[in-house]
Amino acid sequence: MTLVAVGTAIGLAPGGARAESALVAEFRAFYDQYHRDPARLDTFRERLRKAAADDPTLENLIAFAHVSFIWGDVRARTREEKLAAYDEGREAGRRAVALAPQNVLAHIWYASNTGRWGQTNGVVRSLFLLSTVKAEMQKILELDPNFAPGYVLAGQLYLDVPGIAGGDLDRAEAMFRKGLTIAPHFTSLRMGLARTLIKKGRIEDARRELQAVLDEKNPFNVADWTVKDVPRARQLLSETR
Repeated sequence: MTLVAVGTAIGLAPGGARAESALVAEFRAFYDQYHRDPARLDTFRERLRKAAADDPTLENLIAFAHVSFIWGDVRARTREEKLAAYDEGREAGRRAVALAPQNVLAHIWYASNTGRWGQTNGVVRSLFLLSTVKAEMQKILELDPNFAPGYVLAGQLYLDVPGIAGGDLDRAEAMFRKGLTIAPHFTSLRMGLARTLIKKGRIEDARRELQAVLDEKNPFNVADWTVKDVPRARQLLSETR
């Protein structure tokens, strides 16, 4: 699956396409534009939660896991709200994986919500989840070695986990760089690479990557670039000055 297919694949099940629901289609058209109206994420979260409960199809579960991740990142105001959102997202993702073990989107949203829950709860306190996230990372890259979000997940895993538990800055850098060869406009990858270079003490190299994020003219996900990556890049540029 190419990166272009990430959005369109939300409504696809293994073995062939099915007509996606109007709600999932609406969310798919919105998720990379959420910066224009972030409050709509609240409505999508409620509607997709109900859809996943009333009609737990693969597309509804994946879409709910996806919106849970975004909502936890950009709308949750407290640690408790974030943990609750990511927990709902990982449960929906887990159920999607059970329905479709070969669906890369089911795996990415299960793993991403699980990993973010662990980050929010505290990496050391959440090491019991590490084996799950590692297994999901390996499965995603096995299913599709050209699926760039898998390299975001892998890079962040090696970057954020303590060395004693398997963290490895060289592997993190390699994963982010591999992802960028597949999707050079995917600014989440470039931000991960910059953070890795800062940890390695390569400050000028990191600053070049951060400036490239700010200078990006065609971000893959304009909402994430606007809401997450640009503010963080500016912050890190200031801190490394």
